[in-house]
Amino acid sequence: MNYLSEMLKLPVIDVAGEKLGVVNDLGIATGEVFPHVTSLAFQGPGKTPFMISWRKYVDHIDDTGVYLKATATDVRFSYLQPDEVLLARDILNKQIVDTQGMKVVRVNDIKLSATGENQLRLLGAEVGMRGLLRAMHPVLERVAVRVSKAVGKPLAEEIIAWSYMDLLERSTQQIKLSVSHKTLDELHPADIADIIEQLDPRLRGQVFAQLDTAQAAEALTELDDDDLVAEVIDGLSDRDASSMLALMDPDDAAALIEELDYEKAEKLLRIMGVNEEKAIRNLLGYEENTAGRIMTSEFVALPATSTVADAIDAIRELDEDFESVYYVYTTDATGMLTGVLSLRTLIVAEHDQQLVDLAYRDVVWVAPDLDQEDVAEEMTKYNLVAIPVCDEARHLLGIVTVDDALDVIAEEHEEDLQIAGVGTGGEGAGESAHVLSWFAGRFYWVLVWAVASGIVASALAWMGAPSELFIYPMCAMPVVLIAASRAVSFAKNYYLEDDEHDEDTRPYLAFWLQSTGVGIVLALVVYLSGQLVAGAAFPDDVLSQAGDRIALGQQVLAATALTRSFACAAGVVALMCTTSVAYLKLLDWRDEHDLDTSGTALSASAVIIACIVFSVAATLAVVLTVA
Repeated sequence: MNYLSEMLKLPVIDVAGEKLGVVNDLGIATGEVFPHVTSLAFQGPGKTPFMISWRKYVDHIDDTGVYLKATATDVRFSYLQPDEVLLARDILNKQIVDTQGMKVVRVNDIKLSATGENQLRLLGAEVGMRGLLRAMHPVLERVAVRVSKAVGKPLAEEIIAWSYMDLLERSTQQIKLSVSHKTLDELHPADIADIIEQLDPRLRGQVFAQLDTAQAAEALTELDDDDLVAEVIDGLSDRDASSMLALMDPDDAAALIEELDYEKAEKLLRIMGVNEEKAIRNLLGYEENTAGRIMTSEFVALPATSTVADAIDAIRELDEDFESVYYVYTTDATGMLTGVLSLRTLIVAEHDQQLVDLAYRDVVWVAPDLDQEDVAEEMTKYNLVAIPVCDEARHLLGIVTVDDALDVIAEEHEEDLQIAGVGTGGEGAGESAHVLSWFAGRFYWVLVWAVASGIVASALAWMGAPSELFIYPMCAMPVVLIAASRAVSFAKNYYLEDDEHDEDTRPYLAFWLQSTGVGIVLALVVYLSGQLVAGAAFPDDVLSQAGDRIALGQQVLAATALTRSFACAAGVVALMCTTSVAYLKLLDWRDEHDLDTSGTALSASAVIIACIVFSVAATLAVVLTVA
């Protein structure tokens, strides 16, 4: 008896051999690293629930049942204690947080360990396939284990130890866990965000209830899904949501406020403090995806005449939640940026030295309307962990820090991968872990080919032509589909590699001439290939020596259908290459309007369009051949 699923429904038998009922749950005391089973819950006659002390009444347990050491009349029933949970009710088939693997999992079974004849301890939760199969029927698990072992891929148990489980549902959140138990609120905010994204919507509020306002605010800034952020904020009270936003860095708060509807955003801004509201509104006044929108107004700037001691005192007086300080900036009497000092410079300098004597004066700065990607490039170029944002008079407005620059770079990288048709999720450097998903994402044209071939055959039969002639358009169609996909890839690569041009200066004519030239060459190759195939399949000497007029007519008809199919393919290939400039313009237009673009969707649309054009053209060509 190593699993809870094996114990459920076991008979409960007293010392006299009388059956009292069947096991339906086990209770554990949670204040241990490997908790003892402390209570036995069973159903008696008429499905009446009972609970008794395990230590006091259970003598031993085996495959045939749970045997008590008292008679039914001597058993006294008990109740669940405040520090106890029921395994089947509170943990089995529930979502839990694996605080070691930083993920949300479902408990399929629970593993127990026998220590003595009447002692059981909880080891952990089984979250893998074996637990699921065992819960359905033990025979299924045994068969699956043997099959997987035979094929060289053993089906291993996936056990999460109790000390790495955090409970989410019912009142179990309030239960005192063991001192070694790592709970959700001890994790890094980025890990908490990852877990929240995996949770069922109904549990997200429960998770946030376990965090204090500061932790919740930090976790919220780590969420990647804008819709999820809005959903979480909408699920909070206005007061809690406003307090959470006020604790965030102004740039992060502005980004989250932007995802809310206008009325909700205004209400939250009015509730928070005046200083926080002003800082966020100032950032919201700049255009999206600019330095002004991603900068923070939290920085350290002092008059150039200040001393090193003044700078150190200013840093010491900052609040704990102040934006990380990388540099100290100096200004003149008018507030104009004049220099910058690193923290290292301050640490090694004498306290009475003036900042003007230590500051680096050739400061790299950016304007607030500069595109955020250009800001990240400037920081990369000069190896900066923060860059000042200044107005035309060089007055310091804020700074863009390295974490925001990294977010911009990651976002741009993800967009480029999406346009290129490469996934960013899952394992294996963007490759889907599921073979079917991987195949569908890259070889969808095979499915298009198969469906289109069937449609062409049906269309030929409907028009009165021999349906078997569909084999010739079918042979030529893959060339068309692959060429269409490659034409779009050519446009995508040109867009990604030549992104320094804006829409007005991009050399569309040069691209069109390039793609058209390639299309003409490819079309010629396809056409000549068709002629070679037809010549090899239907030589003139074979045609002339046909045994009868009918056979000769069928051979000529097939040869003509084949050559015309390849001629149609050549024409469509040239057309798709010539019109690929439209996809380049579409990419530029969507980028200008800040719209996400899927490279796979672009390629699929080109393949489908090419398939339709070729299918219609080839079908008509074959029908005209027969006529």
